[in-house]
Amino acid sequence: MKNLEEKKKVAILGSTGSIGTQALEVVRAHPDKFEIEVLTAHSNDRLLLEQAIEFKPNAVVIVDDSKYKELSNQLWDLGIKTYSGKEALCDVVQMDEVDIVLTATVGFSGLKPTIAAIEAKKTIALANKETLVVAGSIITDLAAKYRVPIIPVDSEHSALFQCLVGEFDNKIEKIYLTASGGPFRGWKKEDLNNVSRQQALNHPNWDMGAKVTIDSATLMNKGLEVMEAKWLFNLEIDQIDVIVHKESIIHSIVQFEDGSMKAQMGLPDMKLPIQYALGFPERIHSDFPRFDFLNYPTLHFEKADRDAFKNLDLAYQALEMKGSAACSLNAANEITNEAFLKEKIGFLQIADINQKILEDMPNQLNPTVDELIACDQEARSKASSLI
Repeated sequence: MKNLEEKKKVAILGSTGSIGTQALEVVRAHPDKFEIEVLTAHSNDRLLLEQAIEFKPNAVVIVDDSKYKELSNQLWDLGIKTYSGKEALCDVVQMDEVDIVLTATVGFSGLKPTIAAIEAKKTIALANKETLVVAGSIITDLAAKYRVPIIPVDSEHSALFQCLVGEFDNKIEKIYLTASGGPFRGWKKEDLNNVSRQQALNHPNWDMGAKVTIDSATLMNKGLEVMEAKWLFNLEIDQIDVIVHKESIIHSIVQFEDGSMKAQMGLPDMKLPIQYALGFPERIHSDFPRFDFLNYPTLHFEKADRDAFKNLDLAYQALEMKGSAACSLNAANEITNEAFLKEKIGFLQIADINQKILEDMPNQLNPTVDELIACDQEARSKASSLI
């Protein structure tokens, strides 16, 4: 780990997305702490160009090959190396200059670059929860083998991580992941039949990308977080509980075997866990708005409704099934989430199709990375055929 006085050289995978752009705000505020080494985007070449001109990274990657030539020409005079394609993501994270890789891509696409970064012994700031959902055993084994720290960026897992600093030798009895409940908190299943895309995108507390916002509305995002927490903190399924907390002030809670509980609190702002992950183990000064107890005299907690929001229940089922089940569920959800955003299916059909794929896909108990890739592709194909 670098001396705290040295700048950390950062690679951001998915720099044009919600997490990526907020991470660049953190870097912009602390030029004495961080230096951008790599920026990548799937297809948003215009924003990637703007970011590259400002932060002058060593290299950029545009996954969409059709955008490569023009972007490369525009960055040529700045001496910024430009690459394209998915494989380039795996190459740039292994560059010698990179200290920490922030994986902020969406979905399954984060798996292979994260593996490549771990094998190159880079510190991982993990915002791509699907990597652990799909391949938790493989990723945690690799991280142990190469002695690579994985620092979570999700607000809930960052909260748990912060609560556990200094406590890693003390036994966890239970964790509580808090969920805002999204825009449909308290709604019953029959109320959800005709909800619109726009309603689902109207999250009350968090400003996130469309995919994560829809996942939050269906509670699949919380289901993915349950699966991620199992691997990050080496937990059994019955040690992980979800409680709905509409204010999103308590980001998660750890209960120890003596009954004592620790909670991490703060206003809902993703820049805080991003900055914590990039700066770890140092806490860096920020000008983020401060929480005032008098503005929140009452905090509310409710049981998560796993009947109305079936995706959360499916996540627990996938954990129980082990093997490639979580991969199948995640793949199906990426397809159904996109289909809902394109208004091809209704809100409740997201979970219905996800359940069908989870039940119908063969479950491989000890899959390799190649088998997970094949499973992902097959599940996507099956889900697409049901839409």
